[in-house]
Amino acid sequence: MAQQETSHPTIRAIVNPDATGVLVIEGTHHEVAGNNDTHVREQILTQVTGRARMYGRPVMLITEDAMGQGQLIISPDGSVEAVGEFIPAEPAAVPEETVQRAELPPTYDVERVPPPPAVFPAPTVVAPQATEPQQAAVPQATISERRAARASFLEKEAPEQPATQGWRGVLARVGVQVAPSETELAERRDVHAVSQHWPGPRTIAIVNGKGGANKTPTTALLSAVFARYGGSGVLAWDNNETRGTLGWRTEQGPHEATVHNLLPQTERLLSPAAQSSDLAHFVHHQTGDKYDVLRSNPQALSADQRISRVEFDALHQVASKYFRLIFIDSGNDESAERWQQMIDRSDQLVIATTALGEHAEAGALLLDGLAQRDERSAALADNAVVIVSQSEKSADKGDAQQIANGFASIARRVVTIPFDEALHSGKIRYDALNPITRRAWLAAAAAVAEGL
Repeated sequence: MAQQETSHPTIRAIVNPDATGVLVIEGTHHEVAGNNDTHVREQILTQVTGRARMYGRPVMLITEDAMGQGQLIISPDGSVEAVGEFIPAEPAAVPEETVQRAELPPTYDVERVPPPPAVFPAPTVVAPQATEPQQAAVPQATISERRAARASFLEKEAPEQPATQGWRGVLARVGVQVAPSETELAERRDVHAVSQHWPGPRTIAIVNGKGGANKTPTTALLSAVFARYGGSGVLAWDNNETRGTLGWRTEQGPHEATVHNLLPQTERLLSPAAQSSDLAHFVHHQTGDKYDVLRSNPQALSADQRISRVEFDALHQVASKYFRLIFIDSGNDESAERWQQMIDRSDQLVIATTALGEHAEAGALLLDGLAQRDERSAALADNAVVIVSQSEKSADKGDAQQIANGFASIARRVVTIPFDEALHSGKIRYDALNPITRRAWLAAAAAVAEGL
């Protein structure tokens, strides 16, 4: 970063994603730790202000974090001034996503024909009374035109909220007028996208014919993002007859019910007398992430868990009655009736894959097969979102992006997810993820929302 020419003493601050930081003062490294990212930044400002008081003059603070680099002037009285231009981080430092967007149709110049002049009927002339002065009549059309042109007293756009993240957020809290960074604005747009409610239920199928391709974590985390930001009414459904593990990786409710316990009750739950609380006997609520899980039974043989097309539709009708968003974790058997019917009832397709070539190839072949299946399946494939997860810590970070680039020409959107130890095993909880990983899953969910 090109440093401004200044006579101010220079201090460098590095803020890490794990709520730690480093201050470099006169060549000496000082560790800083806090409860969270904001706490670390506030401690850094306090220490640098103290150093400015010791010097008896302002100090130049060079900042560096996951969002980029900036420059601040810290005065002995604690006032802060942002100087220079903020330099965003290199693309490799933040979650990358490859975007495929359809081109907008061309616009055409249309010859505009001016409207004919208004024609008003000749006013009726009435002789004035001797005792009253004559007044000019105002044509009614003129008043109507003025009413139509009147500006609304209501503000049409909400004012932009001040920055809340990074150094900009810290500056905003101490009274420095700093606009949100483009990174923060992009996050706000993604939050708005996943916070919406759509008219009528929506079904999203998470698919890949290869086992271990990250379908279950993708199902759980997409459900968590939409439920956390958009509110209740989100179901994660394990539509797997070959030992689906969604139940193992999520919280269990006060019972052991699975999809096969729900199936005999579908007619009752679809009746007018049924209540939403009745469904709590069959789904498992996630207390932290706010969505519900409909489990399969991974301990039973697949031969004992088969579900016909008719049975799937009965389950789907119940899910559509009680939930606004249905995320379906699918099995690997693309010939199963429940898998086929899932595709026929889906509104959005998500291909889950890791950065391994065999998982990516299985996902690409699945898109090819759906494109030839029928017209509706082809539309699902064209509108698909691909989520590429870096599942191995030791793998090259470029592997996921290389896979994403390969899908860019055959899917609507492609999003990459960095490796996160919290997803390697055990229960899947959104809060347990690193901030960069949470941001990546928010971007993935926003890509899905665009197709709903």
